Amino acid sequence: MDPQALENDALAAVATAASTDEIERVRVEYLGRKSELKLALREVRDRETGTALNALRERLEGAIDGREAELARAELDRQLTEDVVDVTLPGEEFQLGTLHPTTLTRRIIEDAFLGLGYEVIDDREVETVHYNFDQLAFAPTHPSRSHRDTFFVDDERLLRTETSPSQIHVMEAKQPPIYMVSLGRVYRRDEITATRFPIFHQFEGLAVDRSLTLADLKGTLLHVMRALFGEQRQVRFRTHFFPFTEPSMEPDVSCPICDMRGCRTCKFTGWIELGGSGMVDPEVLTNVGIEPEEWTGFAFGCGIERSAQLRHGISEIRPFWENDLRTLRQF
Repeated sequence: MDPQALENDALAAVATAASTDEIERVRVEYLGRKSELKLALREVRDRETGTALNALRERLEGAIDGREAELARAELDRQLTEDVVDVTLPGEEFQLGTLHPTTLTRRIIEDAFLGLGYEVIDDREVETVHYNFDQLAFAPTHPSRSHRDTFFVDDERLLRTETSPSQIHVMEAKQPPIYMVSLGRVYRRDEITATRFPIFHQFEGLAVDRSLTLADLKGTLLHVMRALFGEQRQVRFRTHFFPFTEPSMEPDVSCPICDMRGCRTCKFTGWIELGGSGMVDPEVLTNVGIEPEEWTGFAFGCGIERSAQLRHGISEIRPFWENDLRTLRQF
């Protein structure tokens, strides 16, 4: 290797480098691990040669570092001159997620009941026949016990058909007075229609205290419905039958899709059923060790997706489960 020739070539390459990328390639070529100078330094056997080659290496490093600094300053000046940012232009819009309409409706319901002093319960979704049917006074021949209507895991366990079993758990764990509401997913072998789906969310409430009446139940439901739908929506109550309440009634809300003129969503009645309710059957209280002569109670259960339908005027329940961003971005 001719040190003088190597130095001349390296300095010429440094002088002609026009960018920081090019000067980096020069550094690799003349000072890299596989460069001619590095290989020569590895084979040095005498002090005089080693001193001369190290001095050459230092001169080349100084030249390359100096040229790199010049090029970096020039590139920065060019960017500051040419890359002008117009600060008056609108910024880049970031896509932000939003809460699902079912979650938004659930929070409104929770806030309404918390304001009334109710305790919010979150319970298990896989339930036993004992708590889902027996303790709620379902007759042995009730259709809900059929495998055609309910998702059974085995003979003793099932996916809960309603959140009412939470009421039994609470009544077994504590003595009255009790004011609780349970919210969560439930499962039924329902046909998919405009207002029904095999999976949906429910809120079920229970109040057990002295001297509770049907008027207390109606007042509670009307308070929650006003929070959900506003003062303008009409509400009516119809007598009905449920195994665990007596007397029983169903609250209906005026259809927001057709404004009570009749449509497919409300089955041309002008009303949409929201759920079921009634005074707790004395048999249910007896099953959990509460004396029905001393304590009375009322219970209710309504669908959250159906409440969201009524709140936002959506004709189908399916969009709540299809994860279609065109629908979800509206909330």
